[in-house]
Amino acid sequence: MMGDKKSLKIIHAGALQRVVEDCLEILIKQNTGLNVEIKGAGSREGAKRLLSGEHYDVIVLADQALFAELLVPDLVGNYFIFAADQLVIGYDRTSRGSKTITEDNWVDTLLNPHVDFARSDHHLDPCGYRTLMVWQLAEKFYGRSGLYEALEGACIPYSLHPKSLDLAKALFTGKVDYAFLYSSEAKQLGLPYIVLPSKINLSNPAHANFYDQAAVTVESKIPGKNIIMHGKPIEFAIGISRDSLNPELARSFVDILTGPEGSSILEECGLIPC
Repeated sequence: MMGDKKSLKIIHAGALQRVVEDCLEILIKQNTGLNVEIKGAGSREGAKRLLSGEHYDVIVLADQALFAELLVPDLVGNYFIFAADQLVIGYDRTSRGSKTITEDNWVDTLLNPHVDFARSDHHLDPCGYRTLMVWQLAEKFYGRSGLYEALEGACIPYSLHPKSLDLAKALFTGKVDYAFLYSSEAKQLGLPYIVLPSKINLSNPAHANFYDQAAVTVESKIPGKNIIMHGKPIEFAIGISRDSLNPELARSFVDILTGPEGSSILEECGLIPC
């Protein structure tokens, strides 16, 4: 790889797989013979892979805050926010309670002892800690004391689902009835979903102060130490590794994703270009 000027390695949030693949199609047409390696992972896991010494040219994460926390300035010089999204409750048409669940009764539907629901791992995946934030905000929004603990206690163990894309597979195979996903994932996979109130779904910058009241403890980049993540509007971001072997190719990929062609791809994938 060291002598190959037509190689590019990308690590990306699992939720952004189709976005990355579609942008790569454009890059490959512009660069004949380009060899590409892509790796999907939960975004915290992806950032930690770089910290542990793995090499990638481009890093595409589901939470822009991870760049400042884990990667800048040592491993990445700067980064660019390119899209926004919201958290939703995805389900399958065979899910128990699917004919009656609504934006108003979703809490009681999930807490039905006959219903199974899941989230991804908050230590590996932003969708996981964002789900916990949504539950905390829901407790405040609905004025239901103890709701956060009730949801956490009833949820299927998060360790079974490292990243949000794993939740979609669990829905398709009938292992769970409901899962907390990004709306873009649900749209891409053709899954029905419940839209949550904007005051709790982390989509609206106007509610940033309310979102900030939610806080989740996750493992930091220092082994054995933790960091507190606060609720923020969902923003996805991209950066180039400082030790990229092909910075020009990496820049070309970033330009595609953040340019007009990328905006069209993002919209097709259910994301909101920033």
